[in-house]
Amino acid sequence: GNEQSMVDGRADYWMPVDQYIGGIEHAILHLLYSRFWTRVMRDCGLTRLAEPFSRLLTQGMVLNEIFYRKPDAGRITYFNPADVAVVYDDKGARTGAILKADGRPVEPGGIGTMSKSKNNGVDPQALVDRCGADTARLFMMFAAPPEQTLEWSDEGVEGAFRFMKRLWKAVHSHVSGGPAADVEPATLTDAQRGLRRVAHQTLAKVTDDIGRRRTFNTAIAAVMEMMNAVARFEDASAQGRAVVQEALDLAVLMLAPCVPHATHALWRELGHEGLLVDERWPQPDPVALEQDTVEIVVQVNGKLRSRLSLPAGADEDMARAAALADANVGRFIGDKPVRKVIYVPGKLINVVA
Repeated sequence: GNEQSMVDGRADYWMPVDQYIGGIEHAILHLLYSRFWTRVMRDCGLTRLAEPFSRLLTQGMVLNEIFYRKPDAGRITYFNPADVAVVYDDKGARTGAILKADGRPVEPGGIGTMSKSKNNGVDPQALVDRCGADTARLFMMFAAPPEQTLEWSDEGVEGAFRFMKRLWKAVHSHVSGGPAADVEPATLTDAQRGLRRVAHQTLAKVTDDIGRRRTFNTAIAAVMEMMNAVARFEDASAQGRAVVQEALDLAVLMLAPCVPHATHALWRELGHEGLLVDERWPQPDPVALEQDTVEIVVQVNGKLRSRLSLPAGADEDMARAAALADANVGRFIGDKPVRKVIYVPGKLINVVA
């Protein structure tokens, strides 16, 4: 123990805390108190620290439906959504809700913050038993940014579960073909380079989303899009399988903070001997990110009319000429004179006629 001073001198080394997470009430409770006493200790010369926390996250609340009965006399009784069945008509429109236990109607109370008083919480153990802890974690991180409210959705949980099964199936389907070779960038076909580019663009985005923006929902969405590209890729050649192996490796690494249990098993399944938790975060390959062509969106009077694939180094004159030569663009311009062409390099051309 420290018997020499009120505050251990090592506090100046370890503090401040990297991240404080707390609800809005913390602004006038724990957060306020900790900041106050940190300032007091600094003014007393006990520490050099002015602020105890580097970053603050005021997390959003989880919302769920509310159902109740209000008798003519007595208190309102709230019922858990899991005990209620929603009733729909022949057209799929919601017409009411009944309590499963007795079949009698209950009143909908809208959407509200999960609370014991409203009896609208979700049993986490039942969810884990049904879909696994990784699915529960994936849904929570995917459904909304951490600072916004999250509306609970059983359909959303099922969607997360389906994605986990697709990921698992993709890995098992790949490894059933045997060990994959290493990627040889100089020998790749256009399609192989395209998938590799998508994988490393996804890695760059996920790295920024998690490391700088702290938005796990967009990071997960990016990995889902990448896995769709993997599913569409049909190339069983040696280098085709090598590119798929690299993409799956990156998918597992990028999802590890969100679904650690499944990715731990999938990492071994993909042929790696070490533990996933010991792996360093991957870095995008600059060679893979290089693009030979870019897609330019072409608008006529602000409306999308075509898309052009142009060399990555195409200048404005080349892009303008290609846009005006496009048959569909010409059809919408018609006999009208071109008054102006707006060019956003590498992204968009808007022809004003």
